Amino acid sequence: MVHLLRHGEVHNPDGVLYGRLDGYHLSELGREMAQAAARHLEDHDVTHVVASSLTRAQETATPIAQAHGLPITTDDRVIEAGNSFEGERVAGMRASAFVHPRYWGRLTNPLKPSWGEPYSEIATRMVEAIAEAREHARGHEAVLVSHQLPIWTARNQLAGRHLWHDPRKRECRLASLTTLTYVGDDLEAIEYCEPAAALLTRSHGGTG
Repeated sequence: MVHLLRHGEVHNPDGVLYGRLDGYHLSELGREMAQAAARHLEDHDVTHVVASSLTRAQETATPIAQAHGLPITTDDRVIEAGNSFEGERVAGMRASAFVHPRYWGRLTNPLKPSWGEPYSEIATRMVEAIAEAREHARGHEAVLVSHQLPIWTARNQLAGRHLWHDPRKRECRLASLTTLTYVGDDLEAIEYCEPAAALLTRSHGGTG
């Protein structure tokens, strides 16, 4: 079994699309979310914890690793997707703002997408990381702490769906778990849950 865990809420008062920019820590609420995920997994047979190198992923992984007496393995195959809008302030910005002429060169192909890392490349690296973690924890469970778009892309890939999608319809909220259950080497089920659901009403959301 492999659990794909999205990180908790980030302290981001300026509403920056932080992408792969490091140094963005969990907010107080985000730390509560990480603890909620750790409590949800405390009775699971977790023997391997992986996180991207970004601060928010490492901080979300920490209570899970501590609860199971494990180190955190850093694997940037599960890092946030590359995005040319990284560093832009998006709080309060309407979607129409991105149709400004200065952005046209980035918006030529939403199916790829042209403004960031291709979905196919995200899927490839995520599936490779999942396979390695599953092998490392064979007979037990692994947790991979990643980011919304990589998790959703991996889910689409493993479910045999097309990779392009409407970002507003992603089922991958803060501190949510997308769980992959295998029988032998065959993927038998993909399940989704929100251990921090009770905290989401207090959240301002997130961008990665």
